[in-house]
Amino acid sequence: MLSDDELMRYSRQLLLPGFEIDGQQALRASRVLVVGCGGLGCPAALYLAGAGVGTLVLADDDQVELANLQRQIAFTDTDRDRPKAQALAERLTALNPGIDARPLTGRLSGEVLDEAVADSTLVLDCTDNFDTRFAINRACVRAGVPLVSGAAVRGEGQVSVFQGHRPESPCYQCLYPDGGGEDLRCSESGVIGPLVGMIGACQAMEAIKVLAGLGQSLTGRLLLLDAWRMEWREMKLGPDPECPVCATVEQQ
Repeated sequence: MLSDDELMRYSRQLLLPGFEIDGQQALRASRVLVVGCGGLGCPAALYLAGAGVGTLVLADDDQVELANLQRQIAFTDTDRDRPKAQALAERLTALNPGIDARPLTGRLSGEVLDEAVADSTLVLDCTDNFDTRFAINRACVRAGVPLVSGAAVRGEGQVSVFQGHRPESPCYQCLYPDGGGEDLRCSESGVIGPLVGMIGACQAMEAIKVLAGLGQSLTGRLLLLDAWRMEWREMKLGPDPECPVCATVEQQ
């Protein structure tokens, strides 16, 4: 059961038809892994903490830099040179003391990544390079864990949900069968601050929908945003029958 404090804190979403007590309890019982505590990870984690996701595991091996503060809204100037995961965990706990925010300040790779993903109910990919995204995707497919993926650079962003462990659902690798090409990083190509907030908020919304079993997720769909035109486009995605990641796993 929810405490009186929880009933008041989450009252606005408890009023939503179909969400109610069951949805809130589903969030409280969930463990979400957020990989990347920067422009996307900050707004996504803040909204998930505010919504009452019980455990948020925050993974990032970088420190807060001055150039981050233009868009990474969880941090202040006093956080400079601090580990991002630690600073974000403290911000989330200050926002909602009822959730468990756990920082991981080392780089996730290999068995460590596999274990972190396998221990999660859902994963948010808030990273900025293809190698890491592909590694997270492989771990999610192997563990049968839903993946909410976001990306943003310059004035363009994208977001989708991948459940490659399920029949008829693509994984992230299906979207980029040729390896994704050259990485476009914000440090080299630039990015406008509100864009990452929009994509990160979309990731949080998709996570809540999947965790609570509500609405229609972006599984099988890719949303593309041109922020300069404020124009959204949608692409339908299907599984690649020759995908080296999801085509060879036992479907659940």
